Amino acid sequence: MNLLIKILVTSALVLLIANFMPGVRVAGFTTALIVALVLGLLNIFIKPILVILTLPVTILTLGLFLLIINALMILLCTKIVGGFSVDTFLTALFFSIILSLLQSIMNGILGDGK
Repeated sequence: MNLLIKILVTSALVLLIANFMPGVRVAGFTTALIVALVLGLLNIFIKPILVILTLPVTILTLGLFLLIINALMILLCTKIVGGFSVDTFLTALFFSIILSLLQSIMNGILGDGK
């Protein structure tokens, strides 16, 4: 049940950010729900591989390279999900930062279930 709530919250946040951020387009709530699912799956399966492969660069940049990896996950999601588009890499970077911040705030409000 907790996972379902997190997916719904993430999809609502994707819609909210798309309404206020130029360069990000989402066709509707169903598309935002699919985006939330695909982002979750990419973060589970693809992101750890990228983090391990880029570990030296991540250490050199004191972890800031992880922001680049998050933006790449957003851009990969745009290629997978139809009806979701992000114009540029910089827009994907800002989108991922805002989404991460809002998810952290919502997790703090809703609680982690612990």
